[in-house]
Amino acid sequence: MTLPVAILAGGLGTRLGDICRDKPKALVEAADAPFIHHQLRLLKRNNVQKVVILTGYLGWMIEESLGDGASFGLEVKYSQDWPELLGTGGALAKALSLLGEKFLVIYGDSYLELDYQAVARSFLDSGRPALMTVWRNDGKFDKSNVIFENGEIKLYDKMASSPRMRHIDYGLGALSSQTLAGRSGTFDLAEVYADLSKQGLLAGYEVQERFYEIGSLDGLSTFETYMRKSK
Repeated sequence: MTLPVAILAGGLGTRLGDICRDKPKALVEAADAPFIHHQLRLLKRNNVQKVVILTGYLGWMIEESLGDGASFGLEVKYSQDWPELLGTGGALAKALSLLGEKFLVIYGDSYLELDYQAVARSFLDSGRPALMTVWRNDGKFDKSNVIFENGEIKLYDKMASSPRMRHIDYGLGALSSQTLAGRSGTFDLAEVYADLSKQGLLAGYEVQERFYEIGSLDGLSTFETYMRKSK
């Protein structure tokens, strides 16, 4: 079973300054192509078939750039979150009719080199309504926010702080539509993950490779260096 992938691409890109003044963050030039082009090529290499892009500010530009996804060998659909901003959770809830019962989700500014199908299988085998990929961060790139022990997520909380928090949310998750049922309006996906972790319903998958992102100018520079070395 190949799960669809939702890309949360509605961010305003304020930390990138003038680079995002006239375009959505997903279309920022990075390593000789719009960033989302790199994401789609990566998903295609991982045997993903369907992608749903959750757009926001200037989202029409993303649709114009990607079309139906055929040029990437993918089926691409869109869900617009503008001008009313629903947050990452609310945007996903709005797009459930396109995503179906179970799906993967990534952030529109993250480049994650891992086995997406292995994550999907782990999610389906877990029997739990959601899964979060985690990476042992030890406070290196951002504040660690996950207690991951003996292969299990004991707690995910972006607001709390504990010396037992050695891992961080890696940026790829898996969800069942039921996790968003009953929620409406504006809310953050992090709230959903936190609630599920406290109920013991959030499965975990530990990743060994670091993540890359273009949410900041430093992150963009690091990603471009990585891509040049990869080539």
